[in-house]
Amino acid sequence: MRKLKTPTARNILNIIGKKIITLMNRHIFFAPLKNNRGVALLVTVGIITIMIAAGMQINQKMTLAATRAATIRDRLNAYEMAVSGVHGAMALLLKDKKETTADSLQEEWADPEYLKSMVEEFGFENGGLEIIISDELSKIQINALVQFPEGRNFDETQLAFWERFANRMMLLYEEVEDTDAVTIIHTVKDWLDSGDDDAITGLSGAESDYYEGLDPPYACKNGPFTHLGEVVLVKGITPEIFYGFGEILGFSNYITIHGMSETEEKKLTYPGKININTAPLPVVAALLPSDSEGFAQALIDYREDKSDEKFVNELTDEKWYKNIPGFGSIDISPGLIQVSSDVFRIRSTATVNDVKLTIKAVVQREKNEKNEKWQCKVLNWQA
Repeated sequence: MRKLKTPTARNILNIIGKKIITLMNRHIFFAPLKNNRGVALLVTVGIITIMIAAGMQINQKMTLAATRAATIRDRLNAYEMAVSGVHGAMALLLKDKKETTADSLQEEWADPEYLKSMVEEFGFENGGLEIIISDELSKIQINALVQFPEGRNFDETQLAFWERFANRMMLLYEEVEDTDAVTIIHTVKDWLDSGDDDAITGLSGAESDYYEGLDPPYACKNGPFTHLGEVVLVKGITPEIFYGFGEILGFSNYITIHGMSETEEKKLTYPGKININTAPLPVVAALLPSDSEGFAQALIDYREDKSDEKFVNELTDEKWYKNIPGFGSIDISPGLIQVSSDVFRIRSTATVNDVKLTIKAVVQREKNEKNEKWQCKVLNWQA
């Protein structure tokens, strides 16, 4: 069925104009009329109709302008609310830094109910606000696969960890062809390394010659990833592997470009340590030795164990996992784990009427060298 359109003032004017021209063609205005009152009535009706149509046109423009103004107003309000959410989250993270030495999902910053109550204290009269804080160092630091600052060779501890992680993940991508775990590891290493005369790692690596032969061509980075989206440019990492498909999550959910620190010589490096207190299941499984991956869920459960709505297990020591039944003989490389973090991702979403706006920020807690006070440095901001 054809959808009927509401006539605009311009349409009405066009219709009236055509009617008047038709009447003129029939000599109504030029033929002798016996009753002048009829002429006057016709002219009056025509003028009133034109005025009504003009009024409708003005009203439509004013309504459109008012709607646009309201949308701009709501968007500005939503942005300010979302910014307030980010600053509130940073304040909470600084408070946490002063009060605790370890970071885990047992804390206020990771508690949705606490964050909801914090938002209510902001006292926003119009609209809603949701804050989500996650530990960025619960993920795998992809840049740590190579030893920096030299940036030339594999970090052997990270290599073994990546082999466990990539092999486990690739079991989920059986339908993806022309790639495998070894290809991914070798090509990521080649993207990161430098000073090796573009030597290809293994049989499946890729350096500049490969990427420059693509359509369109682009250069191999030969350095650390600075944006997560770069990862999908690497040979063997397809969009399905990176983003995931269906209910299967991709690599992008488990890796991060953050985690950089300075050596004593003030050179940049990537320690690659993952917070075992916040790491998701696939990452925890890769942290465990190959013959112990099946214990990963037990570790997650231990972290979340509660009694009377209170967490019962302490997670401040790096070897707390040894307290889990069956973990006595399991050893996780100390070079892979830590129990604290200073890099967090904040997601602040504000809703005002029909406007919904989200700000995503990655922040790093660091001590101000001048006043020795902790502060949050913004590493990334997206709105």
